[in-house]
Amino acid sequence: MIQKSSLIKSIILVFITLLSIKLSAQQDPQYTQYMYNTMSVNPAYAGQRDVLSATALYRTQWVGIDGAPKTITFGIHSPLENNRLGLGLNVVSDQLGPATETSIDANFSFTIPVDDLGETELSFGIKGGFHLLDTDWSKGRFRNPDNAFNDNINLLSPTLGAGLYLHSNRWYIGAAIPNFITADHYDDYKESLATERMHYFLIGGYVFDLSSQTKLKPAFLVKAVNGAPIIADLSLNALFNDTFTLGLAYRWDDSVSGLAGFQVSDGLYIGYAYDLTTTNLNNYNSGSHEIMLRFELRSAGKLLSPRFF
Repeated sequence: MIQKSSLIKSIILVFITLLSIKLSAQQDPQYTQYMYNTMSVNPAYAGQRDVLSATALYRTQWVGIDGAPKTITFGIHSPLENNRLGLGLNVVSDQLGPATETSIDANFSFTIPVDDLGETELSFGIKGGFHLLDTDWSKGRFRNPDNAFNDNINLLSPTLGAGLYLHSNRWYIGAAIPNFITADHYDDYKESLATERMHYFLIGGYVFDLSSQTKLKPAFLVKAVNGAPIIADLSLNALFNDTFTLGLAYRWDDSVSGLAGFQVSDGLYIGYAYDLTTTNLNNYNSGSHEIMLRFELRSAGKLLSPRFF
């Protein structure tokens, strides 16, 4: 047990050291329903639902502004032998103005108990795949074009990321770096290519039992990258009768959100979120919409844990 604890501490120390490195970049796609879309920000979550779980999410941001971001995410993951191994696939397509960026990643996790009772577990995750940047300048530009970027751009680059996820059946906290590898992405302000650097994600949440029919879950997501403002999302969701979810969220200095979800059947969950912009950009758009579907395939007699995450 002492050797296992020393190993865990060493791995966490290395990961925290990586998180301290200063690099510059633009933020990755953002989600209001991040608490139901965890594998998209942390590969160590793969397999943590204890069943085959597939999630699809569509987000249209700043409705009313031409060229505003539109994001489609699909993820599927499942535990493998003895629930210690998890395997998943995540696909993200992010459209911004004339550019479409697509990432396809395989996710792998390994989980170990960190206490004698097995109530607390630590998951290590890695992800790998590729990132495709595709621009189509025929969709328009609002500045005089740089001659170096008159032609459409198609770039393919590898991705490699890692994450940690510590959890019990009541709480979780995780840290992740989605991509260690430098890649080119589209900069909507300069309307040209920019070098993308490492992003850092920190997530956490806790589930309270208010009654036998009501659970309350505060959660947070912090995204950081040098050269861009830190983005902090805070949320509070309530689950009623394991069926209906209502929540509020706040993205620091950016927006407030309302969330709702319904467990249609044992295997199907539908979620919706609406963001109201709190900055001056509110004068030019009617908000952001996000809809999510989660389908889970349970084995006979297999029940989900009451984690609410």
